[in-house]
Amino acid sequence: MSIDKSLRRKNMLARSRNVLTRGERIKVLQNDERWPEGRSPYGLPKVRVLKIAKKAKKAKEETAAEGEAAPAAEGKK
Repeated sequence: MSIDKSLRRKNMLARSRNVLTRGERIKVLQNDERWPEGRSPYGLPKVRVLKIAKKAKKAKEETAAEGEAAPAAEGKK
């Protein structure tokens, strides 16, 4: 029996997930300083999952070109 494409490996999963594991939720709460030490890992509060949007290749090139042009223009003044 073969494995469904969505269940292969974490490294190969390119799309963003809408559910975090318990450990991932605890890390997010610790980063937000909402996790008191000694708290039970059960019954965790909800954590918002941010989807990371990939920028288009052209947009990256334009921002890089603007970043290089700006210091050169300031040096001429």
